Amino acid sequence: MSLSDEQLSAWQDNGYLVLPDFVRPDLIGVLTQRIAEMVEGFARSPGEATTVFSTTEKTHAQDEYFLTSGDLIRPFFEDGAFDDDGQLQVPMDRGLNKLGHAMHDLDPVFDRFSRTPEMSALVSDLGFVDPLLLQSMVIFKPPHIGGEVICHCDHSFLWTDPQTVAGFWFALDNATVENGCLWVIPGGHRQPARSRFRLDGAGTTTDVLDPVPYDMEALIPVEVEAGTLIAFSGLLPHWSARNTSDDPRLAYTLHVIDGTADYPADNWLQRRPDLPLRGFV
Repeated sequence: MSLSDEQLSAWQDNGYLVLPDFVRPDLIGVLTQRIAEMVEGFARSPGEATTVFSTTEKTHAQDEYFLTSGDLIRPFFEDGAFDDDGQLQVPMDRGLNKLGHAMHDLDPVFDRFSRTPEMSALVSDLGFVDPLLLQSMVIFKPPHIGGEVICHCDHSFLWTDPQTVAGFWFALDNATVENGCLWVIPGGHRQPARSRFRLDGAGTTTDVLDPVPYDMEALIPVEVEAGTLIAFSGLLPHWSARNTSDDPRLAYTLHVIDGTADYPADNWLQRRPDLPLRGFV
């Protein structure tokens, strides 16, 4: 695979690319089956998995369970998944927000899905010199309970100097306006990040670099079919609404940084020494 001049121009101009049929249906089936197996395993033995991940409330941001998950695979729940007594109100697969954050390094199925010749060629075409796979997540966005994700850019949370992070969003279900597809601000990647989320003592803080909110009127929906890959700059503002439909909106996301850039020690996502970042080999 090699990107065309037109695609490269779109990447430069808009800050994102939509690549239909990037993933074959049989490979989607393999990954969704593995996700189902992992969810079943967490359901049988949930351990300390009670953390709610919400970008509107951000209660997870000071939670050690979240802050120590950069080199693990942990489940995180949607706001509203538990009742007032702390009991799960829905089956686990309909109450989860995500699994994260080292799927690609700790699970062989996700490793094979993430490290393909096609992905290696894509990131090379996008200008990466020393690509490192930093973070991976399964995003569930379950029917009716899947919550809003506020408008943000990923560089705010996965900071490098200079900015190099890019997101790769694999649609495992059809993504529509009704079930919470991505919305983006085309060209918004030309603006610097407006905040930075970082470690601060035992918790985290958010440095406000520009208090002006993103222009929500500039957002456009990116409705895609299962198998599509959306690649986007770490500076691209993006948002998704609640899933108000009866349909799931399962996705897998992978974030890549360039090893030529500095990855600060106060980024929230850190790795233990025995699980260093690596590329596509």
